[in-house]
Amino acid sequence: MSSQGENSMSHRARHRASMGFVFAIVLIDMLGFGIVIPVLPGLIMHLTHRPISAAAGYAGWLGAGYAAMQFVFAPIIGNLSDRFGRRPVLLASILALGLDYLLQFAAPVFGWLIVGRLLAGVTGASYSAAYAYIADITPPEQRAARFGMMGMAFGIGFVVGPALGGIVGSYGERLPFLAAAVLALLNFAFGLVFLKESLPPADRRPFDWRTANALGALRALRRQNETVLWFVAALGTWQLAHIVYPAVWSFMAIAAYGFTARSIGLALAVVGLTSALVQGVLLGRVLPRLGERRAVMLGVGGMCVAAVLYCIATTTGMVYGAIVVGSVEGFVQPSISGLSSRAVDARSQGELQGAVQSIGSIAQIIGPPLYAQTLAHCSGADAWIYLPTMPMLLSAAIGLVALGLFLKGASKLA
Repeated sequence: MSSQGENSMSHRARHRASMGFVFAIVLIDMLGFGIVIPVLPGLIMHLTHRPISAAAGYAGWLGAGYAAMQFVFAPIIGNLSDRFGRRPVLLASILALGLDYLLQFAAPVFGWLIVGRLLAGVTGASYSAAYAYIADITPPEQRAARFGMMGMAFGIGFVVGPALGGIVGSYGERLPFLAAAVLALLNFAFGLVFLKESLPPADRRPFDWRTANALGALRALRRQNETVLWFVAALGTWQLAHIVYPAVWSFMAIAAYGFTARSIGLALAVVGLTSALVQGVLLGRVLPRLGERRAVMLGVGGMCVAAVLYCIATTTGMVYGAIVVGSVEGFVQPSISGLSSRAVDARSQGELQGAVQSIGSIAQIIGPPLYAQTLAHCSGADAWIYLPTMPMLLSAAIGLVALGLFLKGASKLA
């Protein structure tokens, strides 16, 4: 037993340096996604010859298609990484993403753009392999903090990507796609040289199409530990709560506070920055003292308090105060992810992360229309109750449901 423990620790030590490369994979992938956001509306209008109102509808369908591809392919990619290892799956996904951005850069008609965004959804499903990689090289008790580092990468990408896209896009509406392709291909070359495999051949398992989907994966994982189902349900519900920010926050800020485009951009930059700091810096220091359960409770509590602050805010300073308070939401997903990864064996980490990403993609499909309709019914002359910040209250209520699911699962832990 001692020899096996020493070998395991030696294996983790050899691959610990690769954590930085996986962080770069997620960061650059998020940068590539965010960099095209500012120019996507104009490109859709150009290719479809339709006004902005119609372009917004097309963009909504593109987003739904992107999420649908993740729903289908995240479990497949996760299972492939359990069979062939994380390295080849990650590198193949990054290479495909770079080529896909080149396709979108050259798209002569809207149909090409549709194909490009669908392929981007497929390659974006590689997060399941990235999170499995982290679980491979990280001791169980440190996984939540490491998952928080991935949240930090998302936060940085959320801030830098759109800003960079706006700058590059000022020289041409297609150039951000070329920039995203260059970033992805450079990251592929970087990983080809430096990224080490994290999953030993002894820990790999055969690929099975019966478990290469969300429901099949969850059935297989349940046989190991039924608490996983509660944690996955909690993560999916939490993502539905948290998607309120990209879905309608900017629209809500205009309706509730009269924010300009500049004000919205600055505020969302603060959202991304505080999220990155909470997940990348604060979580690792707080988690050893609080533990995952209390961290999740604190994060959901922060969301609820922030929702109330948004409703009573009358000044820009109060809005920023709500953003800061709400930033502790960053404790939630890494903590639940850390516990769920500890509930299954090393051979099933890709399967688990694929199921989590697949279930989470459902939130990307139903969340935007849910919050958009809530905002529409609570603002404007025909509002049944004039409260433009109602989406934040709905988000908090869904967050409380996620907390209940998590606590139910946590209560079953030995």
